[in-house]
Amino acid sequence: MIYTKHVFICTNQRMPGAARSSCGEAHGLALVSEFKRLLKEKKLNVNMRAQKTGCLDICDFGPTVVVYPEAVWYVNVQLNDVAEIVESHLQNNIPVDRLLLKHKRDAKQNAD
Repeated sequence: MIYTKHVFICTNQRMPGAARSSCGEAHGLALVSEFKRLLKEKKLNVNMRAQKTGCLDICDFGPTVVVYPEAVWYVNVQLNDVAEIVESHLQNNIPVDRLLLKHKRDAKQNAD
């Protein structure tokens, strides 16, 4: 089956004491569970899939979620953001602007 949307949630975990943080330590698996729960509850799991993935290599931006085929990157995703992403983006094709990677990158560049 080909899914209309595929949600990848970073669950990478680094060794204790690593220089960089990791999404898995910051509730990555809980995010996967919540996406799966909501997709099933809303009966979207037939056409959409949520799954864990390894490192997406933007660890400094917090728990990361990517939605394909649009290649929309969400950063610093918290458990209370999942319902908004599901309703706005997955159901209605409107990305959640405040969580998009571009805003975080712009803010970091402006601070330098």
